[in-house]
Amino acid sequence: MTQPATFSADELEDGARAATGLDDFGSDYYREGLERTLDGLNTEAQLNDLGRVIQHATLSNALIQRLKIVDTYKQHPEIDDEVVAGPVVILGLPRTGTTALGQLIANDPQFRSLRTWESQAPTPPPETATQHTDPRIAQAAEGIAMIDTMFPDFKTMMSSEAEAATECQDLMGMSFRTYHFDGVVRVPSYTSWLMDTDMRETYTFHRQVLKLLQWRCKPNLWHLRTPVHMFAVDAFVEAYPDAKFLWSHRDPVKVLGSVCSLISYVRSWSSDRKDPHELGAEQLAWWAEGVRRAMEFRRTFGDDRFVDVSFADLQADSVATVADAYEKLGLTFDAGARAKVQAWAAGHQPGHRGTHDYELADFGLTEDQVREAFADYLATYDASA
Repeated sequence: MTQPATFSADELEDGARAATGLDDFGSDYYREGLERTLDGLNTEAQLNDLGRVIQHATLSNALIQRLKIVDTYKQHPEIDDEVVAGPVVILGLPRTGTTALGQLIANDPQFRSLRTWESQAPTPPPETATQHTDPRIAQAAEGIAMIDTMFPDFKTMMSSEAEAATECQDLMGMSFRTYHFDGVVRVPSYTSWLMDTDMRETYTFHRQVLKLLQWRCKPNLWHLRTPVHMFAVDAFVEAYPDAKFLWSHRDPVKVLGSVCSLISYVRSWSSDRKDPHELGAEQLAWWAEGVRRAMEFRRTFGDDRFVDVSFADLQADSVATVADAYEKLGLTFDAGARAKVQAWAAGHQPGHRGTHDYELADFGLTEDQVREAFADYLATYDASA
């Protein structure tokens, strides 16, 4: 049943305080994002009963984790002395092999990845001795299993494991400024606001979380991934001046149909509203803008911190593609790392989770429309596969 949602920022904050016994959310930067989020949920998202439960849980956890992170820093201010190395960041349009590339690199011991379980609950800070037995791993695995049971087609579209590398949406969500939100509910006013908002403090908090995560569980070099960093590469680099990027490329015609199909499916969990042509038009415009911004940054500040990765090469020989990217980044790829990456690749061949079927036309888009929107991108990079 679809009824207007009535989320209240004050009530959600009071609930988080009650759940933790804490009351300091840190900088009030997060509050505008929270209010914009709730306005979209209350007036645009048309949530069903399950959607209200899902969104309440998501928002509550973001506030709870923010409280706990701020409190941990109060108790241990020395955490702020931690230095985040790198990171090496995988970006590119969604559905371009960013997940596979990320998991390949995550299996190289020289990297420290953001793992699903610690992304969802960063506190207490993980420790080296218990990082593979922490009870939060089982909790995250239970959540993933529940989603697989309730929404069985999801695993053919996205790979999710409790100890595997994940995207940065939870960390960005703690500042209530993340494009991932658009992927689970339709809130165009929020997304339009996000396009023009200042993301610098979002990435400052993001860095604080990484410092906390490495405090007692040291990394060698951080590896991160998420397509949405394309929208604010400048703010990301301000927080991480030594960041380098692996940019995965694939034909946007193939990308957009897959993106729209995934978002349509995930949004159906929280709302019964469907308008595939509207979805197609919005996703085309937003992702074309994300690519434009990333290209503008690259043209302004140079190619030195970017390495291009072809989806076709990744599909044909993933290990060789990783080796080539490492060479261009100036990283080592010794026999031990190669063996671990090769083992993961052997067990995760394309299509091993089933097939994901979709048609671009189902979302009111044509190949010509997509190629026109991405004309500059297609003229600049090898994205023909």
